[in-house]
Amino acid sequence: MSRSEPESLAVRKRRATNARIAASAARLAGRHGVGGTTVDRIAADAEVGRATFFRYYDTKESAVAEGIAGPWLTLVTEAIARQPGDRTAQEALVAAFAELAAEFPAQAGRIRELVRLTRSSPALDAWTARAYQRYERAIAELLAPRFEAPASHDPRPRLLAALAMAAVRVSLDEWVRGGGELPELPELLGRALNAVSVDGG
Repeated sequence: MSRSEPESLAVRKRRATNARIAASAARLAGRHGVGGTTVDRIAADAEVGRATFFRYYDTKESAVAEGIAGPWLTLVTEAIARQPGDRTAQEALVAAFAELAAEFPAQAGRIRELVRLTRSSPALDAWTARAYQRYERAIAELLAPRFEAPASHDPRPRLLAALAMAAVRVSLDEWVRGGGELPELPELLGRALNAVSVDGG
């Protein structure tokens, strides 16, 4: 399906159910911890059956990871897509994250809690890493047209996206290590993203 074609009602319903389960999983894990969150609790909170849960997710950790990462992925990709077409890939990336930085002060407590939650469970940490790979692919797809003379199987968009996500992880680690106070997360992230470079981007 092309991006210009509207989604069918069935696809929209599946997407909504997927998002509802993920949101319930992240909310419950934040409240009760990963250990205290069960598939049955998630299903009940999302108002779906246990069988429906497993049609969308194979473990509770995968649902929690999606609940943590999914909303941010939407914000990031929408911000990149809004950037003017005359900006290079790196310029668009830095500008998009700068736009999102305005949201950080109001979300600082939630971001800190999500980072803590992710680090609390090796299984959840692994699933979150897989979710980050989705970020990389989605970001790379948006950045690819901004590279000059892109070659077939050009690695540069994926490399830049991977470096961007590494910059996010490094910035979050530094921010949490500093107690979630100073330097502020937007400053750390801005510095890290400005250090990222891929030729032709």
